[in-house]
Parts: sequence; structure tokens; C-alpha cells
Amino acid sequence: MRIRIDLAYDGTDFRGWAVQPGLRTVQGELSAALATALRVPGVALVCAGRTDTGVHARGQVVHADVAPEDVAAAAGRSTEPPLDALLRRVNGVLSLDVRVRSLVEAPEGFDARFSALWRRYAYRVADSPRAVDPLLRTQVLSWSRTLDLDALNEASATLVGRRDFASFCKQREGATTIRTLQHLTWARESSGIAVATVRADAFCHSMVRSLVGCLLAIGDGRRPVSWAADILRAGVRDPEVIVARPHGLTLEEVAYPADDELAARAGQTRAKRVSADEDSDG
Repeated sequence: MRIRIDLAYDGTDFRGWAVQPGLRTVQGELSAALATALRVPGVALVCAGRTDTGVHARGQVVHADVAPEDVAAAAGRSTEPPLDALLRRVNGVLSLDVRVRSLVEAPEGFDARFSALWRRYAYRVADSPRAVDPLLRTQVLSWSRTLDLDALNEASATLVGRRDFASFCKQREGATTIRTLQHLTWARESSGIAVATVRADAFCHSMVRSLVGCLLAIGDGRRPVSWAADILRAGVRDPEVIVARPHGLTLEEVAYPADDELAARAGQTRAKRVSADEDSDG
């Protein structure tokens, strides 16, 4: 059976999502916890978006294929439904900086990566002394210059659409950098924190943080509004564009179509995604 796992994590002490020998990663921790709960040697996981070191998630989605008999056996004498018992057991094994929020049997055709319609990230910036909260220092970027949100939104609008984002991606051999950026806007919360909301069908490696790094230079007045579009048109990475630090970035949500459209969506996405390096962190 295929199970869908929705989870959240504080990325501060993780070296990103993907398993790396000798390093603490979200995939490694979750796979080990599932294997312990199910009493099996290992559990392979597929996620919606592979976050990088220090990036957080509230809405990460993962799938795993497990044997129904292992799920039933793991429940033991519990009177709970087997998957509810598995959820409780997995969270009992995991560290407190990663939590499984939901664990259910996935609908037919569901693929956490390929069935996704879009991923939504938020990047948070405290650009005034009033907005800086030391309790949020691992989740919000502290910026020493005040940001002009009108300029940020004007520049952001020039980046929306289906485009080649080579200028904003760490390119990998064989991987396309064409993406559909569906939404990119800035707003200020009541706390004074400036939040960029970024949504796309998929992201290439470091794309969101590169976009934010470019836009911050516009928002604080060091670059003109036209600079973002100029960088995009250049088609190559510019050393003047910084990659914003990871701790301000959170994967907030992954959206999927109706159950009867999941398999078709997965097939369409596979036809376009030619490299395993796609659908990386923002």
C-alpha cells in the first residue's frame, strides 16, 4: 500500500531533506523512524520538494510504499486503526524538530512529487528593529535596511510566468531550468515582518532564495526595479545576485488535483521532468 505523509520540520539542525552519509537529514530521520515503527530494514521515501540545509517546512508531503501486513503487525494490540497507531509510533521515535501531522493511505495514482500541481514557499524578513524578534531568529532573516514593498512587488511582477530561470538556479547537467512561476508577491504582517509568497509548478535548486536575494537589493534601494527583469533575460547567473540565507525560507504547502486526476497529473509531469535534480528546494 502507498501511504501519504504530511510533515513539518524546523530545518535548523538538518542538512536538508535528502539522505547524506554521516549527516542528519529529514529523509534519514523519517525513514529510520518508519523502519523502527514497522520493524523493517528500511523505508524508501519520495517527497514533494527537497529542501536545502536550514530550510523549514510546514507542509512537506511524502509518500512511501509499505506492506499492509507490516502496518497491521506494527499496531500490535492497539485498538486504534493501524495507520493511526503507526502515526503515533513514528512521532514517538522522531525528534521534536520534525513532526508527522498526518499519515493516511494514499489515493490510487498518488505520487508526492509528480502529482503535485504547485509548491508554495514563504520567505520572511525583519527589516526594522521593531520587527526583529530574537525568538524567531532561526525562521526570519534580519535585514538592516528598510524594504520598499511597492518596489518589491513591481519587480516581482516582471518574473511571473513560464520562463527560463537559469539566472536564478544552480544549474545541474541534464536538468531544465524552465519553470512556471505562478505567484510572487510581498506583504507585511502585523508584526512588521515582510513576507514573500512564492508559488510555482516546481522549483530548481536555490531558485526561491536567489529570487529573494535579487529582490532584496531592489527593495532596499541598491538596485532599480528593472534589475530583476534584466537578470532574468541574461540567462546566466550573476555574481551580484546573492542567494538569501536559508533560515528565512519555509515550504508552506503543496497542492494536488482531485483524486481521479492524480495519475494523469503524474504522467504529465514525468513527461516534462527529465532529471532527478528537478523539484528541488526553493
